[in-house]
Amino acid sequence: MPNWLLPESIADVLPSEARKIEDLRRVLLDNFRRYGYELVMPPLLEYIESLLTGAGQDMDLRTFKLVDQLSGRTMGVRADMTTQVARIDAHLLNRVSVTRLCYAGSVLHTRPSGLQATREPIQIGAEIYGHAGLEADAEIQELVIASLSLANISEVRLDLCHVGVLRALLESDPQAKKREAELFTLLGSKDLPALELITNNFSPDVRNALLELPNLYGDISVLGRARKLLPQLSGIASALDELEYLVKLLGNTHVTVDLADYRGYHYHSGVMFNAFVPGLPNAVARGGRYDHVGEAFGRARPATGFSLDLRELARLMPVAERKDAILAPWSQDSSLLKKIKDLRGAGEVVIQSLPGHESEQDEFDCNRAVVFDGSQWILKNVG
Repeated sequence: MPNWLLPESIADVLPSEARKIEDLRRVLLDNFRRYGYELVMPPLLEYIESLLTGAGQDMDLRTFKLVDQLSGRTMGVRADMTTQVARIDAHLLNRVSVTRLCYAGSVLHTRPSGLQATREPIQIGAEIYGHAGLEADAEIQELVIASLSLANISEVRLDLCHVGVLRALLESDPQAKKREAELFTLLGSKDLPALELITNNFSPDVRNALLELPNLYGDISVLGRARKLLPQLSGIASALDELEYLVKLLGNTHVTVDLADYRGYHYHSGVMFNAFVPGLPNAVARGGRYDHVGEAFGRARPATGFSLDLRELARLMPVAERKDAILAPWSQDSSLLKKIKDLRGAGEVVIQSLPGHESEQDEFDCNRAVVFDGSQWILKNVG
C-alpha cells in the first residue's frame, strides 16, 4: 500500500478549499461575537471520564481512545466539543449569570456520521448557559439561520423534535422504560415492523403512541394531530406547547416537526433540531437543549446550543475567487524590500519570486508586478 494514502473518510484540504473554510470560520466567529458569544478553546484530548461525561453511548462509540504515557490513564480524542464547553462553563468560569460561549476546532470520529461525511469534521458552534426559558432556544435557532445565511444559504429547513414526548411515554410504562435503548434506535430509523414486535407487552396507550410517532412528521399541523393521537400526559402536553411556540416564532422559515427523530436522545433534555439545506444529504447543523450535562461537572445549568461542520458547509459554497496579488523579484535591494513591506502593510499580497523558479498558486492572480523603472521600484499592471 502506498505510504501517502490516507485512512478512509480522512482527506487533506487543498488551498482553495482551505481558504473557503477559513474565511467562513472567521465570518461565523465574528458574527457570534456580535451576538455576545465569547470564544473558548477546549483541548484536543482529555481523560475519557471527563470527555464522555453526560454524552451517552453513541458518543462513546464515536470516540478514539488511547493510553496517556504520562499517567497511564485512558484518554480520548474529542468527537464533539459541546460537553467540553459545558465543563468550562460549570467548572472553570463558574458564573451565576447567563453565559454565551462559542468555539471552533477539529474533532475526530471513529466512523463517519453520515453519507459522504468526513471522520475529521471542523466543528463550530455556540452555546447559552444559565437560562431555562424558550427565549434561549429561540436565539440559538435564529443564530443557526443567520450563520447559514452568511454562507449564502437562504433555503433552510429546520426540523424540530422534543425529547419530552418520548420521555413521558417511557416514564408511564415500566415495560417500555426497560427497552429504552432499543426504542431509541428503532424510532430513529422509523422501523415500524420492529416497533410492532417490541411493543407487544406495553400498555395499549403507550404502544399505540410509539407506533404513531414515526408518522407524526410535517408542518405545524403535526402538533394538532399529536394532541389527538398521543396520551394526555403533562410531559407530552408541555413538549408540544414548547414546539408550537418555537415554530410560530420562526415565522417564514421553512420548519418541520418530526416527533420520532431522537438522534442524541441521551444527550438532550428538551427541544432538539436539525438544519437541512439543498445539496447535502446530512443535517448541516444540529442542536438543542441539554440541561443536565453540567451536573456531572459539579453544577447543573440550563443549556442550549448548536454546532455545524465547516468542511461540510463549505462544500455548498462556490469555488473561491482568486485573490489579486503582486509579483516581486528576488533581491536584497533595500528600496525594493521597503516597497514590499509598505505594500504588505497596506494589505496587499506580495509574492517574491525565488531565484530560478516560477511561482505557481491556485488562489492568487498576480495581475501586477513590482518593477524597476531605472530610478525607483514601481507597480505595473501585467496581462
